[in-house]
Amino acid sequence: MFSQLKSVATLPTADLANARSFYEDTLGLTVQREGMGGVYYAFSEGTVFVYESKYAGTNKATAASFEAPASAFDAEVAALREKGVAFQTFEMDGIEWNEGVASVGDSLKAVWFSDPDGNILNVSTGEM
Repeated sequence: MFSQLKSVATLPTADLANARSFYEDTLGLTVQREGMGGVYYAFSEGTVFVYESKYAGTNKATAASFEAPASAFDAEVAALREKGVAFQTFEMDGIEWNEGVASVGDSLKAVWFSDPDGNILNVSTGEM
């Protein structure tokens, strides 16, 4: 039943105008539609809904992950750096860090960063 449903990542913000600037100008997303107190952004296989909430910034774990093809990962990371996005690092067994990019063996590379409200986002390629 659930395996046939479309997934929508839902991210709270305290300031929708500020969040829109980040998602549209920094990440380069295009508005799919507006409604329900927020903005929907479409991806190739999913949707992100950014909405105003008094609970913005309370999640301390990864809120949304985006998978990049291996051929596009380095370009995505470079584009984020050019826009001034700072990558986060953390302690975890098996991860090697190089300038904010995590590698796990030869098969997985990933970066983590936060939006203006502290929602932690991840871009990765490969499998664990």
